[in-house]
Parts: sequence; structure tokens; C-alpha cells
Amino acid sequence: MTTVDRPTVLEIRDPVDDRLVGSVKAATPDGVEMAIATAKRRAPGWAATPAAERGIALKDAARSLRARAGELAVLIESETGKPREEAEEGVLAGAGTLEQYAELGPVHRGRSLLGDPSATDLMVPEPRGVVVALTPWNDPVAVACGLLGAAAVTGNTVVHKPSERCPHTGAWLGNVLSEALPEGVLQTVQGDGTVGAELAAHADVDVIAHVGGSVAGRSIAASAAKTGAKALLENGGNDPLVVDAGVDPVWAAGQAATGAFANSGQICVSIERILVHQDVADAFITALVAEAGRRELAPLVDRRHREGVHAQVAEAIAQGADPLVGGVVPDGPGAFYPATVLTGCTSGMRILREETFGPVAPVTVVADFEQALGQAADGEYGLAATVLTSSMAHAQRAWRELPVGTVKINNVFGGAPGGAAHPRGVSGSGYGYGPELLDEMTQTKVVHLAPPGP
Repeated sequence: MTTVDRPTVLEIRDPVDDRLVGSVKAATPDGVEMAIATAKRRAPGWAATPAAERGIALKDAARSLRARAGELAVLIESETGKPREEAEEGVLAGAGTLEQYAELGPVHRGRSLLGDPSATDLMVPEPRGVVVALTPWNDPVAVACGLLGAAAVTGNTVVHKPSERCPHTGAWLGNVLSEALPEGVLQTVQGDGTVGAELAAHADVDVIAHVGGSVAGRSIAASAAKTGAKALLENGGNDPLVVDAGVDPVWAAGQAATGAFANSGQICVSIERILVHQDVADAFITALVAEAGRRELAPLVDRRHREGVHAQVAEAIAQGADPLVGGVVPDGPGAFYPATVLTGCTSGMRILREETFGPVAPVTVVADFEQALGQAADGEYGLAATVLTSSMAHAQRAWRELPVGTVKINNVFGGAPGGAAHPRGVSGSGYGYGPELLDEMTQTKVVHLAPPGP
């Protein structure tokens, strides 16, 4: 593996005004090797720690995180541009996830089997060993706490590489959580994709848990196939929103705006393409443009990401899409990009086929629900989909037929606590969140205990 382009320092600038936030040293190959070796060495002792004690450690970590949530939110805002209030909500969500796993871990499922009455038969969950967690920048604490909490409470040791776009946040989080855990159970390693690739390819890694882009996900899956590690992947999506006939178009536009523009579209389950029934299309589009116009101009995570978002928008416009609002890179400092509504979008456009991850709402008008459902199901991604409809029959068809891990009816965001995402296609594989994530972090041993001799 070449290391010619490997950065030695990660320099972060505020996406609002381009000021220097700070710099963090990236791990060397020797540093990666040392982190994995430490995790492997500490794994047996942590696995032998009673599950209740591991849960208590997670509760202590959650308590510290809650106490310092405001402080961490300031740092998240400066690195990623995420509004401070939303950043703090993400930190508190992460603390809640740690608390959830602190309770679930000690009662993680095992079961007895009904065999010969003279013997005992058990199925016992055991930790897998060393977990590498590669986490994103768009919700850096909530996502990380899910993977780190589930891995640690089930007895695994963890090497965490946060996104190179928020290394200070990752270091801060690692310090807080590590204070509650024995030395070496959780380590933070900094670096770009080169470091992530080295971690994923290491022969002593047992699980690679990655939330991020599909290109990196494919590379990680290939590495896991070579080493035998378990790959747990959530790799983004191209989530559709179907707007059926008979719904209130103004209400539907509000849902669409929330799904497409929240956090500047930088959410894994953001609305990436809209399929609206012709009967409500005109009123819906008018209301959506008004919603976009009311959105405060917000930054993307950095200028490099903005270039990618705008490239998709500009390409769609060149191919015939009509920008009703937005679609222009603003002058001035920072990585700002406006809420954008495009109409006249066709299936061959990249903006409808790939993940944009920005505040862009591409709209396609369809003749009926059948056409909308067919187009919503078309594509290589399989993360989530939303359907707005007043028809119970259409709702039933949607959740049964759409080939995605999560289907939301009449609400772009939301859901009960403890839900587990299970992406499909290039969106990934394996459970994320919920009790099922504990299953992913463990392996089952079947035990047959019989009395000796005749």
C-alpha cells in the first residue's frame, strides 16, 4: 500500500468563515500497528469483565458526556458547521445511546436448548475481539456512540477512527469515554481514508464497523473478505420521497423540505429525490420553492464537499433540469450553499442516481402511484424511503415492495426508540443501532454439557 499521499497533519477550517480551527497529527503506520496490538492484548481481560461492570462503565461515560454536551457542541459547530443547538441534540442522543446499551448489554440474549434431560445445552454470545469503528462527520457523536457503545458493552476492545473532517471532535469524545473505561479498551486513531484502509485491512481486526460513503464501503468489504473480519456497513443512500395524489401539497412540501434541507442535506437518510403525483405537482412545487426560500443560508462541512454537491447540480442543469431556487455558489468565505429545488429531472441524471448529500431537492412529476413506486424502487441503493399518502392500500404496497431497509409512511424522520436499520444494496449490510447491533458485535458459541462416562 502506498503512503505517498498520506497526510501527516489534519488541518481543519471553520466552514462558516474559513478560520483555522486547529490541526491534529495523523497516525503513522507504526501508530496504527500499535493501536491494534494494544486492543488485541487488552481484549481477553475486557471480555472476562462481568457484563454488569461493563454496563456501569458505559453509564459513567454517558454521564460525563451529558455534563459536557454544550462544550462539545461548540467544537462540532466549528468543525462541521452543524448549528450548535442541533449539535448538542446529537451529543445528548449519543449519551442516550450509551445508556441504552449499558442496560441492554448485561441482558444480551443467550438461550438454553431442550436436549437430553441429562445434559445441558446452551447458546452463549461472546465478544468477537477487536472492533475497528470508522465514523462520519455529519453526526459525529450520536453515530460513534452507537458503534462504540455496542462494541464495548459486549466485551470487545475498540479502535476508533473519526472522520478526518472532525478530528478534534473525535479526540474529545475519545478522551471522555476512555476516562470511564480500562486503559486500552477504547483508543482513538486519527487520519484520512489511508489510515482507515490500513485499519480495515489489518489481520488482527475481527469487526470493521463503518458509517460513510459507498466507495469506502466497497473497499472495506474487499478487505474483510481477505482477512475474514466481519464487515458492518452503513454506506449512505439515494432515498426517494413519493408524494401521492390526495395529500395536502403544502404539508407534503413541508415534509420534503425537512427531509431534503435539514442539516443542509447532510444526513444519511436525507431525501435525495422526489416523485410527485401530477395531480398535486403544481401546488407542491410552489410550496416547496417557498419552503426553500425561507431556509437560512447554511454551510456544508467544507468547500471540497460543496464542490461535489454543486457539480451534480450544475450537471443536472446542463442536462435540462430547471433550478427554481438556489443552485448557485454564493460569494464570500465559508462553504455555504443554498437550499435548491430542481424540476424537470430525468432518470439518467447523476443527481437522481447518486447520493448528493447536500440541500438539494430534485423533483420528478409522475403520472400515478404505480410509476412513482417503480421509480422509487429503481437504483442500487437501499437505505430508506418515505411515502406520503392518504391511501392505506398504497401505504401497504409501499412498505412491502420498496427494496430498502427502512420505509417511513407520512413522516420523513422519526420512529420508535430501539429501531435497528438494516441497509441493502450498496447502502451496506448488517444491523445498525437497536438490540440487534449487539448481535452483530458478538458471536455465538453452542455448548453441550453431558455427564461423564457410562
